[in-house]
Amino acid sequence: MTVCVMFCSKIFDESTGCKMSTVAQSQTNITSEQQYLGVLERVLFSIVASLPCCVFLFINGSMLFTLRSRPVFCETSRYILLYNLLFADTVQMVLSQLLFILATVRVKLTYPVCGFLVMLASLTKDISPQTLVVMSLERYVAVCYPLRHSTIITVRNTSVVITVIWAFSSLNILVRVVLLLDFPFEDLQSLEMKQVCNSLVMVLSPVSDHYDKAYNIFVFVSAFVAITSSYVGVTVAARSASTDKSSSSKARNTLLLHLVQLGFSLLSTVHNPLVLAVVKSVNRMIFVRIQTFLYVCLIILPKCLSALIYGLRDQTIRLYFMYHLCCRLKLSKPKVEPK
Repeated sequence: MTVCVMFCSKIFDESTGCKMSTVAQSQTNITSEQQYLGVLERVLFSIVASLPCCVFLFINGSMLFTLRSRPVFCETSRYILLYNLLFADTVQMVLSQLLFILATVRVKLTYPVCGFLVMLASLTKDISPQTLVVMSLERYVAVCYPLRHSTIITVRNTSVVITVIWAFSSLNILVRVVLLLDFPFEDLQSLEMKQVCNSLVMVLSPVSDHYDKAYNIFVFVSAFVAITSSYVGVTVAARSASTDKSSSSKARNTLLLHLVQLGFSLLSTVHNPLVLAVVKSVNRMIFVRIQTFLYVCLIILPKCLSALIYGLRDQTIRLYFMYHLCCRLKLSKPKVEPK
């Protein structure tokens, strides 16, 4: 009887062990399959996000080359300002795509390297609204003070203003770096980050978060007031009999475009809050899809619109822009120098 019980017990144990082993193996297969599908989906979405970025980089690159292809573009203030705007947008697009790829392949950087990339991206982001303000003021002077425009808006003065813009934005970055130094990095076992690099993880203290929000509000509110004031000034000047109606109408349309561009620049600041709100309410797979969609629409797409708007709207640039955009193949080279 005892032998029978022991034999049955042994059979039961072996049967139970086999079942448990089968269940564990099945769970392992399911986990491996889910991991494989997760990696595959991340790769596919990274390719989907990278393709439009490459197209937009080519468009911006063609526009930047166009603005350096003729002396008139290098000697006219509004084209110099446009080049500065496009250059900052293009650099930010490259840095954003680099951080996106690093996050997709789960490459973990050190705090100094991540901080450098994030701060450089933040620097170029701040250039856009400030440049739009200066471009709006240039149009205001051109319409309201046409006789003094050539003496006020010179290449030298434009270069000085661009230098001031970069210096002011660099000062903001310096303040952010000083705030980051308050974080106790010496208490960390390693400077290697435990998360992928992005602008959110570099906000290491509540003070930094409050400063970033206050600075963004200050910059965009100031830019909105300046561009709106310029539009009102041009509209009032258009009622004067001594003002060129065609010139004032074009200036008003340009200022409206600057407001639209400012709105697109503002979209990049709402990207992080939207991502934080989405990650709390959906699962990981859906979050990856929504995050990719937001990245393309709010970060990448607005950085290409300036090149398309000016390249297709400005008659002086259009022929040269299309010529370089088509790789000098389908369109004949413009023979007439722009005036």
